[in-house]
Amino acid sequence: MMVDAKDTAVLLFSYGTLQDKAVQIANFGRELAGRDDAIPGYSQSMVAIDDPAVVATSGKTHHPIVQPSPDPNDAVAGMVFEITAQELAAADAYEVSDYKRIAVTLKSGVQAWVYVRA
Repeated sequence: MMVDAKDTAVLLFSYGTLQDKAVQIANFGRELAGRDDAIPGYSQSMVAIDDPAVVATSGKTHHPIVQPSPDPNDAVAGMVFEITAQELAAADAYEVSDYKRIAVTLKSGVQAWVYVRA
């Protein structure tokens, strides 16, 4: 699905459950098409999810989370998706309190939103 011309396209980088088809359909009403990319200067760990709705949607009690790494050579692989502002709001509602959304420059050079450790 192409983003409607009247809707400004937003780039969202996902390294975790937002790459799952079931999570995408539950939050956006559609499967997203993305491309491989990475977030440089970050490392990944896992966080316990306490929100029962999020666990029900993802089927997982622990989700990956990223934080800045002291090693500039670190990078976390994932996918970058083109979504609408309305879909970004849906992603904000899905991400739990452990996460905050920030803008980053990906390895490809594009700028995208990503959820990192709060």
